[in-house]
Amino acid sequence: MNPQENRFVRTVLGDVDPERLGRVNYHEHLFQTTPLLPGDELDDERLSAEEAASMRGAGIDAMVDATPWGLGRDPEGIARISQRTGLGVVATAGFHREAHYAGRPDVLGLAVETMTRQCVSELLEGQPAADERAGGPQRIAVGPDGLPVRAGMLKAGIGYWSIAAFERRVLEAVAAAHRATGAPIMVHLEHGTCAHEALDMLAEQGVAEERVVLAHIDRSPDSILYSELASRGAFLGCDGAARLKDWPESTLIEAIAGACSAGHAGRVLLGGDVARRSRYLAYGGMPGLSYLASRFIPRLAGRVGGDAVRTFLEDNPRRLLTWSIRRPLNDSRGGAEE
Repeated sequence: MNPQENRFVRTVLGDVDPERLGRVNYHEHLFQTTPLLPGDELDDERLSAEEAASMRGAGIDAMVDATPWGLGRDPEGIARISQRTGLGVVATAGFHREAHYAGRPDVLGLAVETMTRQCVSELLEGQPAADERAGGPQRIAVGPDGLPVRAGMLKAGIGYWSIAAFERRVLEAVAAAHRATGAPIMVHLEHGTCAHEALDMLAEQGVAEERVVLAHIDRSPDSILYSELASRGAFLGCDGAARLKDWPESTLIEAIAGACSAGHAGRVLLGGDVARRSRYLAYGGMPGLSYLASRFIPRLAGRVGGDAVRTFLEDNPRRLLTWSIRRPLNDSRGGAEE
């Protein structure tokens, strides 16, 4: 088979032609619960669907739901939302940084092999309907079309200028799952730190930097850092719009513009990472999932131009999210076609 003939983006409603993906918000959450955000749970399917519809109405065609294992995921709910709203959704396999699993020795003690098995299963067979026991027997989530709901992205999370032992095992596990499947990897960077360190660890495990997106890199709005990371091949996950505690959005826009001026427009991804009940309009908060498209992107386009924004929203996510299987699905030695 020609390698180009089996390339796809894996969504919760099945594999799609990458050319039909459209404008992508690379980082959001439709469901999420974590002890780090008490009272800010995203756990109501009706309200999350209303919020997703508002984003779709603002001009976003697809999103990555970046909630990994054990943090209130609802794959069947996400599939229903996708079908109801017409919003394409790429679900995530993997594990977050250690702090999200406080008081969960059953999670923090997981072996690399168990986490790898869980990740590969979610990518190739289907996500669990409920996250109860990683790597163990589980009911596979089924979408409204009767097919398994599968993940299309891997995720690891690391701390602020630290990579705990658990987080190192997660990085090793997602690297192994990537080698087996070719699926792309998202790394949560706490306040934009440890970017080079995370890339180094993944590279040591055989992951090409161009298959990695560094989430929250714009928490450190430094165009020089952006150029360093983009020169290595990594995607720059810029998802800090509306987070105005430390600097105005113009600071983020100028950092992105600096990366473009240095020739790295082809490595920038845009997301919202609104992520909290208190920030979703449908749940009674603000600014909502539509903010990225309706407020931030027009301001960014005014600085870098419409062609650059189309690259950020269409070309770059399509390249990152596209993968293919070289070997049969039951052969874990197989990798992606490059």
